[in-house]
Amino acid sequence: MKVGFIGLGVMGAPMALNILKGGHELTVYDKSPQAIARLVQAGAKAAKTPKEVGAASEIVVTMLPEPQHVEQVVLGDDGVIQGLRKGGLVIEMSTIDPQTSRRVGDALRARGMELVDSPVGKTSEHAATGTLTLMVGGNQAAIEQATPVLNCMGTDTFYCGGPGTGHAMKITNNLLATTIMMANTEALAIGVKSGLTLELIQQVIRTTMGWNQQLAVAMPKKAFVGDDSPGFAIKLACKDVRLACDLADKLGFEPLVGRAAQKTMENAIAQGLGDRDTAAIMFQREKELGIEVRQQPAEPTPLRKAA
Repeated sequence: MKVGFIGLGVMGAPMALNILKGGHELTVYDKSPQAIARLVQAGAKAAKTPKEVGAASEIVVTMLPEPQHVEQVVLGDDGVIQGLRKGGLVIEMSTIDPQTSRRVGDALRARGMELVDSPVGKTSEHAATGTLTLMVGGNQAAIEQATPVLNCMGTDTFYCGGPGTGHAMKITNNLLATTIMMANTEALAIGVKSGLTLELIQQVIRTTMGWNQQLAVAMPKKAFVGDDSPGFAIKLACKDVRLACDLADKLGFEPLVGRAAQKTMENAIAQGLGDRDTAAIMFQREKELGIEVRQQPAEPTPLRKAA
């Protein structure tokens, strides 16, 4: 198939590479010339505008930071909608709110095109191996059209319902994952400041209802080894939580826990940490309390003397 891909960031670039590996003809666009060049070197074609991507493609995938970026790239004066032909499809894989997703989809349908929302779960490592979780919403015929491309990027696919439900599922997931991470950070900081070791805290919590995937997988790779290099950036996590909280407001209740997490991240952004990994939240707590929450290096195995 002729596929377009717009948004070649930490997640988008490996996802686009897997579409190429799946045998599809790929045209790409990103605001970064370097990101485009890496995909061209791998075999993709470059476009100068989203409109050019649409004109060259049957299906266009978008993987962008914010809802307003999706609207501009798809519906703008030089957007995908201006080049994509009738019967074409947009697979929207960003983390955005369901209202924006449905609005963009309605505009495409008015022109004889379709939109499937399929935001992703897991990490950039899973993006590289094509084993992402896909949360898919849309009309059944459009989903069937999208499936050969989706299969290049993910192995765990969940049909969430009609248009916009994939995005609703994603911000629900990210609200929970981020607030759990914030709770972990505060609990561990309190424990270590009280004289406990990280190893003991983990051993005990592993046997209780406090155990979670953030403690088991994400934090050992980043926060517990002192690494806040860009992975899941604080500014993106904050955006996801804000979208979920705004949705809660629209549904008629106050998301107290989510707003607290949002405020914590907004404070970190104000301190210039927006582009750092969410692990930087832990490092803020460490500075405040004068502690260090780290995994201890394994003790070296003593050498045995020869008999």
